[in-house]
Amino acid sequence: MSNFTELDSYLFGQSTHYEIYKKLGAHFGISKGKKGVYFDVWAPHAKEVFVIGEFNDWNETSHEMIKLGEKQSGIFELFVEGVKEESLYKYLIITQDGRKLYKADPYASYAELRPGTASAIYDTSKFKWTDKKWMSEREKKTEDDVYKSPMAIYECHPGSWMRHPGREDDGFYTYEELAEKLIPYVKDMGYTHIELMGISEYPFDGSWGYQVTGYFAPTSRYGKPDEFAKFVNECHKNGIGIILDWVPAHFPKDAHGLADFDGEPLYEYADTRKGEHPDWGTKIFDYSKNEVKNFLIASALMWVEQYHIDGLRVDAVASMLYLDYGKQNGQWVPNIYGGNKNLEAVEFFKHINTVVLGRNHGTMMIAEESTAWPKVTGKAPDDGLNFTFKWNMGWMHDFLDYMKLDPYFRKNNHNKMTFAMSYNESEKYILVLSHDEVVHLKCSMINKMPGLEGDKFKNLMAGYAYMMGHPGKKLLFMGQEFAQLQEWSEKRELDWYLLENPNHKKIHDWFRELLHIYRENPAMYELDHSWEGFEWINANDGDRSIFSFVRKSEDGKNNLLFVINFTPVERLDYRVGVLENKTYKLILNSEDPKFGGKLTKTKKTYKAEKKECDNKEYSFAYPLAAYGVAVFKY
Repeated sequence: MSNFTELDSYLFGQSTHYEIYKKLGAHFGISKGKKGVYFDVWAPHAKEVFVIGEFNDWNETSHEMIKLGEKQSGIFELFVEGVKEESLYKYLIITQDGRKLYKADPYASYAELRPGTASAIYDTSKFKWTDKKWMSEREKKTEDDVYKSPMAIYECHPGSWMRHPGREDDGFYTYEELAEKLIPYVKDMGYTHIELMGISEYPFDGSWGYQVTGYFAPTSRYGKPDEFAKFVNECHKNGIGIILDWVPAHFPKDAHGLADFDGEPLYEYADTRKGEHPDWGTKIFDYSKNEVKNFLIASALMWVEQYHIDGLRVDAVASMLYLDYGKQNGQWVPNIYGGNKNLEAVEFFKHINTVVLGRNHGTMMIAEESTAWPKVTGKAPDDGLNFTFKWNMGWMHDFLDYMKLDPYFRKNNHNKMTFAMSYNESEKYILVLSHDEVVHLKCSMINKMPGLEGDKFKNLMAGYAYMMGHPGKKLLFMGQEFAQLQEWSEKRELDWYLLENPNHKKIHDWFRELLHIYRENPAMYELDHSWEGFEWINANDGDRSIFSFVRKSEDGKNNLLFVINFTPVERLDYRVGVLENKTYKLILNSEDPKFGGKLTKTKKTYKAEKKECDNKEYSFAYPLAAYGVAVFKY
């Protein structure tokens, strides 16, 4: 009896076999009373397919696979007795013109450690989860609950967060060691989520995990699938959510991977004008093919449902939406209406986002989308793409452009910091300062800042305060929380020794304080995507480069007033308008000595006076320091 039935084939052909990874690939089973492994692979253009591996000493002809009937189109299957767990294997595909291709299993749940390229047998169902409380609470969350919850994400590349020095295995921390060290660190800092780069298996360290060959396999660089599951389990038990980078936009041309899988284009578009990225040297998935869409949808569902992942950050969405992305005239093909939109990719996004979020309440699909494509987080029935959140790349570019400027020139660029609020309601945004901003000669965050060392730190403190106060969920790449000096490299660990330097220690403490204020005050996150949660006090003080605004809570209690000075000029007579005749409690002051400030004594509360300022009836005076940041609660 076949493992892969006619019903499996029908659903696969409709792109609705959402657990296809439980059928294709290698799975333990019983046939005719014997224990062994079922191997199933989709290779419709192949002439013959063989399974080769450690179990048969890589004999190329001893284990020929059987092509199933016409109704199981293109599926080859073989049951092999006695195969052990973690045994390595590949598929030997004989093409129609007689070539031999040695391919890793597209649906493998585990892979040989690079530079090896074989797949490995692994039973991923045996792990015993103990995060029932987290998962049941996640399932109860409505979409509105997700939007009204705090989200401060620590973007982390696990291979370079910390390393063991001098080891032959590159000194990578294992999944278990990351659980021991990374989770307590993130919890202490006050982050709500960890976003992990490079978990889906990939061959080349320098790609950071963005050129994937194993869409169903946690990378073996850091351990086994069970050990990755244990890491997620421990995150949940400690109240931390997990987001994975996920790459459905393209895949590499490595010989063992998906490219020309059965001798012809299978996972990619056959026309190279649609099927290749000239700049990246990679293949583009064929979103018109149901089996390919099913492959990607099942991968996303597998991470969320089998590994309890709380969200997927979908990489390079713009490259999927536009047929001419990164291409010159003659390198791309218009759609049926003559336009540059990939209509098949649009349909794919509506399908996958609706299915993942519909089956898994409380989870997130996050778009890294860098253009003005409308309704990225809009609903599918309204012609939206149905993502939960979108990275706000516009805010990021404007923010960094402003922060790099000498303070003297900031007055002429004031609108760069206020412009994002003009479109804040158009999407559900995450404000991001990601790994992409601290590589390829772009400098680390601290070295983007103008001035000498002391000014650099004060600038960055002010910038981080503005980011945390501004509407939108938050993401910061690892190392920037303590002002890493070097650009990030995947080849070395972060410069943790910098925390012995008082300046770096103080900015680390500053960012931790910002995170805790963020977590503890619903005004900072409840109404992120509505003008009901934000009001400018003065958005137009360009001459002094001072920004003042209020973040409001849903119940109107414990609102927060932010005042941030982006010049080295102190304003001892500074007066700020306020919305209500109340007492304002100073809860964060950049001049506090614990953050490197010089104040030894300062008032903790300020009573509003009936003095007009900033077009407000009430106001109070506060001595605003050079590069000063003050946050008041009322």
